[in-house]
Amino acid sequence: MPWTALEQALSSRLPATQAGGGRPALPVRLIAGLLYLKHAYDLSDETVCERWLENPYWQFFTGEVVFQTRLPCDASSLTRWRQRLGEAGMEELLAHTINAAHAMQAVDARELSRVIVDTTVQEKAIAYPTDSRLLEVARKKLVLLAKRHGIGLRQSYARQGPALSRKAGRYAHACQFKRMRRILRRQRTVLGRLVRDIQRKLDQVNTGVRERIAVWLERAQRLYTQRPKDKQKLYALHAPEVECIGKGKARQAYEFGVKVGIAVTACKGLVVGARSFPGNPYDGDTLAEQLEQTRGLLQDVSVEPTVAIVDLGYRGREVDGVQVLHRGKAKTLTRRQWRWIKRRQAVEPVIGHLKDDCRLRRCRLKGAQGDALHVLGCAAGYNLRWLLRWIAFLRAWMRAMGWSSLSAVPLSPTALGA
Repeated sequence: MPWTALEQALSSRLPATQAGGGRPALPVRLIAGLLYLKHAYDLSDETVCERWLENPYWQFFTGEVVFQTRLPCDASSLTRWRQRLGEAGMEELLAHTINAAHAMQAVDARELSRVIVDTTVQEKAIAYPTDSRLLEVARKKLVLLAKRHGIGLRQSYARQGPALSRKAGRYAHACQFKRMRRILRRQRTVLGRLVRDIQRKLDQVNTGVRERIAVWLERAQRLYTQRPKDKQKLYALHAPEVECIGKGKARQAYEFGVKVGIAVTACKGLVVGARSFPGNPYDGDTLAEQLEQTRGLLQDVSVEPTVAIVDLGYRGREVDGVQVLHRGKAKTLTRRQWRWIKRRQAVEPVIGHLKDDCRLRRCRLKGAQGDALHVLGCAAGYNLRWLLRWIAFLRAWMRAMGWSSLSAVPLSPTALGA
């Protein structure tokens, strides 16, 4: 990995010392290495720190020269490091994996210029949203807030609320939907009473507390007023950014999260672009932004994407300077372009490995910013696994050719110095 270049790129976002003084920051290589390893091996923040402690190879990867016997950092501090990096900093992590692959001659400029673009859903770590459960969760949250800040309620429905939630589940299981809807109406009435009771008594608390409670009151009011056919519904009380997305899957008709775009090289499957698209836009409307990000990630290797291979979900959209290919242009395609289009399905296993091996299946980071940071971290972790597989293939090829050392392989000096 080009650690020196990465440290220089991130030095403005992760300074060694804070402006106001205090304890020196952890090394940039250590933080970047932990984030790489977290997504490359599908680990939580806590587990990656524990594995780092017992693995000398991981410690060497993050810049240590002596075996360490203490945790590198508190696991919770990785959250603050991600926030300090931001989306641009995580893009630097992804860009330097691409630079490393190019410097090692694992991919060349021609391969980087042809990309396959597709979208998928990055699900949020929420329970499956049902009206009964959401209404009960909102009731519990309002009661907890009132108790915490000394607001006396006329009635908390502590016994009736859980009983109504259980009844709704039983009636739904028995297909007694008329009775189930009656229970839902009662739950909605209970929530409305609590909302109005707290609103009447907000003058009893100070301004700061009032503002914090107002956020949850607004979300509870949304749950109280929304109906099954409404748009822009609230699917999780703690994650209002979650959207319901249907991708036409037989086993999973609807997924709850955010749409993300993935761009990979057409031949070898290296990820050269990954970003989130809040609002569930039409796939074709995401193409220009996705290629713009890819162009920025490839600027260090002086390559621009010239061919984008997509599916029919991108019909009707063109991008200046990029040849967009899909089956809808069948009458105008050459034989070579048809061969490129037959490579489009190569992006599907990449998305599958991103979800199963690199944590893309469920995002546990908070808010829309967490969605954007998570998909970039998953892409960087996938590229690290990709590089490890390429090195293993190179060693096997050297053994088959009878070469005993890496010096016999015609690599560039930059790659050997990385």
